[in-house]
Amino acid sequence: MVLERWDARIMKILMIGDIVGSPGRRAVVRLVTQWKAQGKADLFIANGENAAGGKGITRTLAQELLQSGVDVITLGDHTWDQKDSRTFLDQEERVIRPANFAPDAPGRGIVTFEGPGGISVSVINVQGRVFMKPVDCPFRAVDAILKQPGLGKIVLVDCHAEATSEMNVMGRYLNGRVSAVVGTHTHVQTSDDAILSMGTAYITDLGMTGPKDSIIGMEVDTVMRVMVSGLPERFEVAKDDVKLEGVLIEVDDSTGKAVRIKRIREEIN
Repeated sequence: MVLERWDARIMKILMIGDIVGSPGRRAVVRLVTQWKAQGKADLFIANGENAAGGKGITRTLAQELLQSGVDVITLGDHTWDQKDSRTFLDQEERVIRPANFAPDAPGRGIVTFEGPGGISVSVINVQGRVFMKPVDCPFRAVDAILKQPGLGKIVLVDCHAEATSEMNVMGRYLNGRVSAVVGTHTHVQTSDDAILSMGTAYITDLGMTGPKDSIIGMEVDTVMRVMVSGLPERFEVAKDDVKLEGVLIEVDDSTGKAVRIKRIREEIN
């Protein structure tokens, strides 16, 4: 069913959880193509850091997702797993990596572009520090970005983090200062989607786009053997029960405040 725009000032934004391997990519291409044709969302933001077999993203795969209608791709701790990411991130503004990586790292942590109706939109990517590889402070990184001139009327933040507590803090820290704060990385969709007290949409984790009959996207038997035996094996992306997870956020484009958030879990046949 097509969701009708009930107010001309409302922008609908689908934020898509971590894309895992070829099943996840196919799910995104299919759903984004359908939703754009049906007018179910105005913007599509997707985390693609597991798009290449669960480890990073390549230029070719990024172009595939962007050409399908994805507006911005965010990344995370697997940003550098594919060699060509070190070159194409400097060239493709619509693929961003965490802003709190080292200052001289390739790429950028924010992109601002013109959305539907001429409304400017900024997407910011940061990475958490709790149980993660060492990076600069994500809170200071966002603070510095929010002081920059030329930010969009709508500001969306993807915080790629392991600890739910750190995501909770980020949501409250930015409450009223950005349109949305969403978590990625754990591949497990949380049920705490909400509009916070000062108009920021929030969810601790968007979930995963890929095979749900898996261990966070990987083949069950292999992961089980590794955990039981303690011996290393190569993980492979699973194939079955593919779903797209994320949230649909509605933002008043005159104020930049979120007015609705809805969890999405779409089965992809």
